[in-house]
Amino acid sequence: MYYQLQEMLRKLIESGDLKPGDPIPSERELSEQHDISRMTIRQALTNLVNEGLLTRSKGRGTFVAEEKIEQPLMKLTGFSEDMRLRGIEPGSRLIQFDTVKAGDNVAKYLEIDPGTKVYQISRLRLGDGAPMAYETSFLRMDGLLLKETDLQGSLYALIEATLNKKIARARQTIEPSFATEDEAELLTVETGSPVLLLERITRFDDGTVFEYVKSAYRGDRYKFIADMQR
Repeated sequence: MYYQLQEMLRKLIESGDLKPGDPIPSERELSEQHDISRMTIRQALTNLVNEGLLTRSKGRGTFVAEEKIEQPLMKLTGFSEDMRLRGIEPGSRLIQFDTVKAGDNVAKYLEIDPGTKVYQISRLRLGDGAPMAYETSFLRMDGLLLKETDLQGSLYALIEATLNKKIARARQTIEPSFATEDEAELLTVETGSPVLLLERITRFDDGTVFEYVKSAYRGDRYKFIADMQR
């Protein structure tokens, strides 16, 4: 029974009868409409959520998922640049902005001594006003003077203009995970929803590391693509 309901919803989505952002009736409503148990309903909906066709929003319900944003892995771009390339208006909400002493791990990634002061910036990254990722960056302070008003637009463009240096390359890792309670609240998804965890170490063209960033991207809105040749 769950498979029949699952396929019925899938066809409605694929045909366009259910469009991205449309709400799905509650488990109780679907149970009454189709005379099947709520456990069966829950299994069908969970399978479609796991496939990325549906998404759950904490406190709001289940909706048809928006089309995923494709992020190429062969080019280094900032979040704002990437959104604009796809015709999406970027935005951000500042969660934290501090100068902190680098711990052992951050110091290792930034190639500085532990205890060196660095910028710590946590931002909720938005696309057309919707949460896309929760990002925490650690930046070396060498010659870089930042204030809160600098953090609304593209940080990469600001850094290049301020330091007169070119951002050249990065090493990035990606792994699947599940949203923590804090991440879920910021990203407006349920705790335990799939997220993609990214860690990146970014360098200027002279080889100097300037940034270590870790981000949690919504798994229902993002997919990463790599073109490979043999």
